[in-house]
Amino acid sequence: MCTGSCSVVQNPPDSNDDVTEHPHDDKPRPYLSTVCDKRFTSNKHLKDHTKIHSGENVYSCTQCGKRFSSQSGLCQHMNIHSGKYKCTECGKCCRSSHQLAIHRRSHSGEKPFECTICSKRFTQVGNLVTHSRIHSGEKPYKCQVCDKAFRGTGGLDRHMLVHTGDKPYKCSLCKKRFGQFSSLQLHKRSVHSNRKPYHCPYCGKLFKTNNQGLKPHVRIHTGAKPYSCTHCSDCFRTLDLLKRHLLKSHNEGTWFTCDICQQQFATRGELKKHSRRRHERVKSYVCSECPKCYCTAVELRLHHLVHLAFR
Repeated sequence: MCTGSCSVVQNPPDSNDDVTEHPHDDKPRPYLSTVCDKRFTSNKHLKDHTKIHSGENVYSCTQCGKRFSSQSGLCQHMNIHSGKYKCTECGKCCRSSHQLAIHRRSHSGEKPFECTICSKRFTQVGNLVTHSRIHSGEKPYKCQVCDKAFRGTGGLDRHMLVHTGDKPYKCSLCKKRFGQFSSLQLHKRSVHSNRKPYHCPYCGKLFKTNNQGLKPHVRIHTGAKPYSCTHCSDCFRTLDLLKRHLLKSHNEGTWFTCDICQQQFATRGELKKHSRRRHERVKSYVCSECPKCYCTAVELRLHHLVHLAFR
């Protein structure tokens, strides 16, 4: 288990031994993964990497219960709880100074890594490497339960929750549970907090989240439509709009139908949101000024007008 001295680890030994993520590193890497063909400088790093494919996470965080395949990964994770690397703009705590520098690019808009095929830009080289597999068709990360393959470890980690059903992270305010610690953090910031650290450079509008809030909004100003239909020339601002188009115009994909009212949705996420708000009446939106809770963000905003009226 990790001791207190581990909380200051910034660069664990296995953080720079993946040849795919460090294409310019010419260190000898004699140890080969038989699952995804990645190579490593030592047998220890290969063994730690193999646990990603097997789903074995033996090191557990005593603060939040999150589990890791290596002790160095756990030690680096502990920096989140200590607040050692905290963003001064939005308050997010990162695992290392390197991760904090990458996170700050979400505020500055800096994207130094560009795809040579489609010119899409990224904040970190690992995302570029994963993205490049869209063009190559490579999916090196395989689920050991159903053999489904993924371009990156993040996709595999999220997929494994389908088999385990594990949701160890519970919100202390509304008791909603999540499979990933990052999802819990996003939920707290987007639902239970009024902080909006991400601002539009065109109109100044503020958002709670970058990927789900600011980025789709900015495309309204730029006219960017990065999601293109493979059947026709239509392009779309968001992935959800593309999915709706594929279903309605090309009959590709599957509608998600509500068992109660039979209303149909293009994504499973939209169906879940509909069920929680309209049928389960789960009150996830908590007023920051009084104990009242509401099922939708619109209801919460209308309630805030009551507080504004008495100021």
